[in-house]
Amino acid sequence: MKTLSFRGGIHPVYNKDISIREPLRDAGMPDKVVIPLSQHIGAPCAPTVNKGDLVEEGQVIGKSENFISACIHSSVAGKVLDISKAYHPTLGVTLSVAIERDKEKKSKKYSETSIAGLSNKEMIEKVKNAGLVGLGGAAFPTHVKLSVPEGKKIDTLIINGAECEPFLTCDHVVMTRHTQDVLKGIELMMDIIEPENVYIAIEDNKKAAIFAFQKAIKKSTNINISKVKVIPLETKYPQGGEKQLIKAITGREVPPGGLPLDIGFLVQNVGTVKAIYEAVYMDKPLTERVVTISGDCLNRPGNYLIKIGTTIKDIVERCGIELYRTPKKVIIGGPMTGFSQADMDVPVIKGTSGILFFSEGYAKTYEEDTCIKCAKCVDVCPVNLSPTEIMKAVSKNKLDKVEELYIADCMECGACSYTCPARIPLVQYIKEGKSAIRKK
Repeated sequence: MKTLSFRGGIHPVYNKDISIREPLRDAGMPDKVVIPLSQHIGAPCAPTVNKGDLVEEGQVIGKSENFISACIHSSVAGKVLDISKAYHPTLGVTLSVAIERDKEKKSKKYSETSIAGLSNKEMIEKVKNAGLVGLGGAAFPTHVKLSVPEGKKIDTLIINGAECEPFLTCDHVVMTRHTQDVLKGIELMMDIIEPENVYIAIEDNKKAAIFAFQKAIKKSTNINISKVKVIPLETKYPQGGEKQLIKAITGREVPPGGLPLDIGFLVQNVGTVKAIYEAVYMDKPLTERVVTISGDCLNRPGNYLIKIGTTIKDIVERCGIELYRTPKKVIIGGPMTGFSQADMDVPVIKGTSGILFFSEGYAKTYEEDTCIKCAKCVDVCPVNLSPTEIMKAVSKNKLDKVEELYIADCMECGACSYTCPARIPLVQYIKEGKSAIRKK
């Protein structure tokens, strides 16, 4: 099987077998949810409910008038306990809505309806009303991506099934268990943006997912779906980056400071594509998602369907997860780009792809040493930067120099830090540099 790739990257130990063999489990209905009003790139939402209000499952509880934003829905039916600052997995604390579930009400069921006669504009509006964002981690509002600006043309649509982060298998579960739903979502996107080429990109360590799509496309009688091509990719981190996918599949490059849109590409995560299908066909808002729970500290790793706003503590207790080792680190996201959590009361949000429990053996700490000028960080950088030069400029507060080194193009994938023999936290320096530039 021929596989495609890009320059640079690394080959970490993937550890996906820990969770991939387990069945998809439903985490059930939590007694209480804490739902942050900022779960996306763009303007945070303002609450549309008040303390003491009764809300229904799927009801809008937060909204913004800004175009780049995504509305927030209640994931349970119940009573608003409070609207106040609460833990957030990436922002520290942020304004959130706490809701106590009404245990007398069952979870809402959604079914497919006809969309005959629905215009492209109406489909995008359904996506917007459902509060969809990219489920691969970036959480960019989906309706914005689908609203191609006048004068721009998308000629290539790439469905991102790479899932290159170690430990994470939630996308693999979506691809193998909801293949037809993803294909229906792809069909909707093809109708909306009318691309000339459509590729489903999957790393070659997910052969079951590759086979599932190849089989489904071959059997399909849909003319649009028959045009979709499944592209096996080399298993390499960060193969799932937008720019890396574009380069690997087509050989074309997004210019520095540019976006895929600038050269006619749209890249969408497989989980998001499934959510597009549910939003358009079922009017289902984004109130739950598949999350990988893994690591070396627990007895029931796997993938769980979890309501947005459910806390880590609640998931562990409700799902019978026994932590037989004391975690040194609890990470939301993947081990390369995720965020360590200081508290178990942090909730799952739309962009939560994984919750990882690592013992001291997996979460080692190292002392930073002196750069030995080996240039390994340059060799593995997927966007051709010089991380050590950026680090030196940041250390000396030479912000003009930092900008000249294209720090804005760094995707913070962590490949440089991973490969550095001196254990220099290069990504940390880069984040500090970006923060300093924003404050200038």
